Amino acid sequence: MINHQGNVKNNFDDRRSRMLAEMRLGPVWQLRDAGAPLALAASDAAEAQIESAEAQASDAFAPVVPLVSAVPVAQPPQVSAPVATIEDAFAAADVVVPNTIESSAGTDDRALQRADAIAEMGWDELEASVAGCRACGLCKGRANTVFGVGDRKAKWLFVGEGPGYNENLQGEPFVGAAGHLLDNMMRGLDMQRGENTFIANVVKCRPTDAQGKDRPPTPEEAAACLPYLKRQIELIKPGVIVALGKTAAISLLGLDPETPVGQLRGKPHRYAKLPLVVTYHPAYLLRKPIEKSKAWADLCLAANAADSAGSVAAEHA
Repeated sequence: MINHQGNVKNNFDDRRSRMLAEMRLGPVWQLRDAGAPLALAASDAAEAQIESAEAQASDAFAPVVPLVSAVPVAQPPQVSAPVATIEDAFAAADVVVPNTIESSAGTDDRALQRADAIAEMGWDELEASVAGCRACGLCKGRANTVFGVGDRKAKWLFVGEGPGYNENLQGEPFVGAAGHLLDNMMRGLDMQRGENTFIANVVKCRPTDAQGKDRPPTPEEAAACLPYLKRQIELIKPGVIVALGKTAAISLLGLDPETPVGQLRGKPHRYAKLPLVVTYHPAYLLRKPIEKSKAWADLCLAANAADSAGSVAAEHA
């Protein structure tokens, strides 16, 4: 088997610098004590790397004191590659989701027949079905459905909650300020929208409250739309899924709606046989910019999973 850990290690520093620059997390770093290396088990190794990255990235938010004359500036610390392979960490993930999303909207024959029909659709038929969908009440207030955008053979799949005001008008996911931040996050990973990335949402129509403001979709609304997202995942076959925010995470992992993102991020999960990483929604990061350091660590975990998936695929080619 080809040992790809060296490549992960060699690419890590460059990826870190680019990502910090794009997310405005740098460039000031504090050098930490080296400490003795630990022989960690697979899942512990991945978690230890994430915690170390979070601690280092958090220093970027410390007030910057102007330098005087010849005061030396510490160089960025070297972050070592995990002791165990990243695929081992994802294989040991504590959440394994079967290759089926069961609708909580009911198990009547009509709902099951609809899900079965969607599961057989190709891209064109799927997009047309979304455009004409009236499976829940969200269709009544939409200007456009938001099917998703990007490379249909992408390695990276980003899944958000649902369209907002601008997305509803333009028919494209993640536009406006939150979309600009997501674009910066992708650039930090040396990617851009539409190239080796696909962006989708749990629901394809904008959820609004009585005042016309954005709100999270209800479990019933999410369940009605999940067959579309499930089929998109099956068609794309991504190397890694990034769940942006609570709604995407609990929908894909089949969890209690009250589960906080903080309990899910920073650790490996799986959707069916695909590695899945949970992180904060870009809109939340705009409100709480100090959490960007944690999002950066989550993206590092996802990047390692994507690199590993590519290496494994190459080995079996």
